[in-house]
Amino acid sequence: MKITIDQDACIGSGQCVLSSPEVFDQRDVDGIAVLLQDSPEPGLQEDVREAARICPALAITLTPS
Repeated sequence: MKITIDQDACIGSGQCVLSSPEVFDQRDVDGIAVLLQDSPEPGLQEDVREAARICPALAITLTPS
């Protein structure tokens, strides 16, 4: 799985960080999401799917690798 974030669309709600803190973080300045890893290990992928599902801005895209 490959993850991308549309930082222009991100509204900084932090839902991704709550769902998968090993993969997502937020910039201190504006709260925009950033990736800590763009290809998570299999054990984290379900949390990443949940983060993408609940993102209010639909800013997270997942593609098979």
